[in-house]
Amino acid sequence: MREIIFDTETTGLDNRQDRVIEIGGIELNDHFPTGRTFHRYINPGDRKVHPDALAVHGITDDFLKDKPVFAEVVEDLMTFFEGARWVAHNATFDMGFINAELARLDRPAVSQDLVTDTLSMARRKHPMGPNSLDALCRRYGIDNTHRTKHGALLDSELLAEVYIEMIGGRQAALGLTTQESRAQAEASDDMVAVPRERPVPLRPRLAESDMAAHAALVEKIGAKAIWSHYEV
Repeated sequence: MREIIFDTETTGLDNRQDRVIEIGGIELNDHFPTGRTFHRYINPGDRKVHPDALAVHGITDDFLKDKPVFAEVVEDLMTFFEGARWVAHNATFDMGFINAELARLDRPAVSQDLVTDTLSMARRKHPMGPNSLDALCRRYGIDNTHRTKHGALLDSELLAEVYIEMIGGRQAALGLTTQESRAQAEASDDMVAVPRERPVPLRPRLAESDMAAHAALVEKIGAKAIWSHYEV
């Protein structure tokens, strides 16, 4: 199964007016990173970056002036994502912007059936939260100390690690990742733990005085002592 863990940065929060200015994506195949990535900065045209958005991602209008517009990157974007699931944290936000950009070019929207929202996954798995990307990194022991600003590619890399942890992918990496290998393992006698006897028994840890004190206690309790039913 091919998946693209992706993130977007935008000029603001309203996809009816604001525009996508950065897209980053990490390719997974059967839940493992392939090393292929997608990353583009995008010129939003006459739409300026809102100050609140700038405080989050730090991408300035001046930086975006010489970047291609969405129409110039859309073919590369759709080719990279072709045949894959779109996986994002709070995917409703990101897909709202992606589909708004596609609509401006009279291109069909990405079907919701192709989208996985890791925020919804996290809320089901950890209902008490918090479930922000930073919080999930802390929960799963993923180093995000280099994340001082949001960035589409960096956030995608972190989310890929979080996603793999949430679905148990790292455990799968240690062994059984296909139905065939699981079937082989289940049929193997090597997978059955067989207890072995020690060649030399361990020396008693109780001293003779301990044994005598215990025997005296049992005798004092009488027939009701549960130790009477076991050999010492």
